[in-house]
Amino acid sequence: MSIGIVEIPGTERIEMRSYFFSEDGKKVPSVSEDEMREVDRIAVQDFQLSVLQMMENAGRNLASYVIDVFGGATGAITILAGSGGNGGGGLCCARHLHNRGFKVQLLLTKHPQALEGPAGAQYAILSSIGIDAAGLEDSKKLISEASVVIDALIGYSLQGAPQGNTAQLIEASNQWARNVVALDIPSGVDATTGESPGLSIRADTTVTLALPKRGLDPTRYDLYLTDIGIPPEVYLPLGITLAPFFADNFLLKLMIREDI
Repeated sequence: MSIGIVEIPGTERIEMRSYFFSEDGKKVPSVSEDEMREVDRIAVQDFQLSVLQMMENAGRNLASYVIDVFGGATGAITILAGSGGNGGGGLCCARHLHNRGFKVQLLLTKHPQALEGPAGAQYAILSSIGIDAAGLEDSKKLISEASVVIDALIGYSLQGAPQGNTAQLIEASNQWARNVVALDIPSGVDATTGESPGLSIRADTTVTLALPKRGLDPTRYDLYLTDIGIPPEVYLPLGITLAPFFADNFLLKLMIREDI
């Protein structure tokens, strides 16, 4: 968890939380995997936000970052997508990039017909406009020729070391990608501890969602926080009171992390 209890002899117990700081000194609390899962539950069950709403915001804002930073670059954008919510956000990003004239290439950890839920819905839109996943045998070509590789394989719900096709795509990205942008957290990294039980993506940038995950490390890659439309009231049951971070932009660069 991102809240720890420190006992000092002769004093009351003190709660500690990890915070990230923006370039202009804004203090942004972090969350653990368990806390983020609870935030998602509260947002959907108690505040009637849909997963597709939040996914749309995530995918659009990720696309906006890629366009702002790499818009003048030549070549394709290759998206590595898993079958869960993180993959769905990556597939949504692919649509927004396509809508703005970018060549988009897809590599999936599962056969498209096996995709279900929000990820399946996002892929169905892409397929209907003629954007289909390539086979994993084309991984080297599609990753090495891409101006940007987007990592949308796992997200914050890591369950042990990546295996199978997920591990294959992580290894391929680490070997051949030029610029890697991870969605929420680099795949293979534990959202709470920052540790990697196996292979993990080497990201150049991470665009994290809602609140930064405690295991993120802005000394290893550029780290941005993006708004996905979750009201600050959602965080109150977790004891988190938020000031407005996004005054004039949907992206906020985070610089350092401290335990306070």
